[in-house]
Amino acid sequence: MFTWRTTVSEVTSPRFRSVLDRFVAYKPGKVVVSPEGRSFKLSSNESPQGPLPSVLDAIVDAAANINRYPDNNATALTEAIAAHCGVPADHVAVGCGSVGVSQMLLEAVAEPGAEIVYAWRSFEAYPLLVALSGGTPVQVPLREETHDLAAMADAITDRTRLIFVCNPNNPTGTVVGRAEIEAFLDRVPEDCLVVLDEAYREYVRDDDVPDGLTLLAGRPNLAILRTFSKAYGLAGLRIGYLVGHPLVAGAIRKTFLPFSVNSVAQAAGIASLAATDELLARVEGTVKERDRVRGALIEDGWTVPPTEANFVWLRLGERTMEFSEACDAQGVSVRPFPGEGARVSIGSPEENDAFLAVARNFPHRN
Repeated sequence: MFTWRTTVSEVTSPRFRSVLDRFVAYKPGKVVVSPEGRSFKLSSNESPQGPLPSVLDAIVDAAANINRYPDNNATALTEAIAAHCGVPADHVAVGCGSVGVSQMLLEAVAEPGAEIVYAWRSFEAYPLLVALSGGTPVQVPLREETHDLAAMADAITDRTRLIFVCNPNNPTGTVVGRAEIEAFLDRVPEDCLVVLDEAYREYVRDDDVPDGLTLLAGRPNLAILRTFSKAYGLAGLRIGYLVGHPLVAGAIRKTFLPFSVNSVAQAAGIASLAATDELLARVEGTVKERDRVRGALIEDGWTVPPTEANFVWLRLGERTMEFSEACDAQGVSVRPFPGEGARVSIGSPEENDAFLAVARNFPHRN
């Protein structure tokens, strides 16, 4: 068996990009187990329910042909998404989850000197993807846990290439309404791309929050980002998509990693869209649980911002990791952001009750 006989200090390393010296890789939500053997994963905003039977049938059928490469253009899936969104197929680009599409976006627009604006705290993948793209991140602080779109517009310079707006925002669950978004879009230069990240759109019940697709007309520099990972319960298959002007969608498709949306994922996406009504009926259960969990937390003295996603946000500051450890001890995995707060996904009633029991016993009242 071959073994290395030199120490790390003796190795002359290949030359890697300097950004890797300060880069912290993405860390997925962990799984923990209590002493009693309980395990409730509420750290990754996953659906507590798996695919519908019709979608599972499509997955099984597609699996029989995995010896063949998938359709690299994802033609049938693209057409299904286009029909679902009410746009022509050339307005759609697909990728390996919305994170994959975000990376494709940055590969299309970012380069050294280009600025990428986003709120902070927002989706934790944004700074990682921007760093790898070679672009310059411009982080604009949240205001009362919500995007400060006026400040984000003020941050635009002649070097700004792309702006991410996560609505609902991950991890706070907060939203911005139509009037505020439209006023913001009116201030953005035409040569700057705005990406409205709507990964949690299906959970929105606030009538003031616009469907991003209704904002596209007359705005060729706006693109909408969505995913099958959350409400559709296909996180393990990695399918995301963008809807925008044909010039934008076409540019994004040029950066597509060949065959990165596999054939099983494509089949599952098509079947899921065909079962949208049935799937969204299940989402109502998650929405009701979200409201129940937030209501219970508030009743117990917690401050919880209104959320339109499938999670709640607890601003814990320096006690964040202490709270996370208390949850771990009871087999409840949450997503801590050290020094800031914890994001807790909405799971099944049993999972949510386990979390609420920990929260109720944690000393938190101001």
